[in-house]
Amino acid sequence: MRIRLTSVFVDDQEKALRFYTDVLGFVKKNDVPLGEDRWLTVVSPEAPDGTELLLEPDGHPAVRPYKAALAADGIPAASFAVDDVTAEFERLRALGVTFTQEPLEMGPVTTAVLDDTCGNLIQIAHSK
Repeated sequence: MRIRLTSVFVDDQEKALRFYTDVLGFVKKNDVPLGEDRWLTVVSPEAPDGTELLLEPDGHPAVRPYKAALAADGIPAASFAVDDVTAEFERLRALGVTFTQEPLEMGPVTTAVLDDTCGNLIQIAHSK
């Protein structure tokens, strides 16, 4: 069993696509119109056939309160692996990304948490 697809709920798919590609560095994999919304996925350029991230519209009535509660409690909606959290933090901060947690070492793991501009907190992490 493998993870093929996971998702983050976003308040604006086009804004999310720009953030996840232009800022975070993912690449668009699928973009299929579905009425007002799209089946819009991105992947890591390092693994174009790997796990896809669906930028899923947050239109369901339960989603926005859920996202707001997670953000209010500082809980990331997703976690992405990076080679060096501190270097990625500096790169993203230079691009104007807002962080709610600067790099923090917790034993063998270092994490930082950023705002994806679409209603989610996203963790970046690396292990020693």
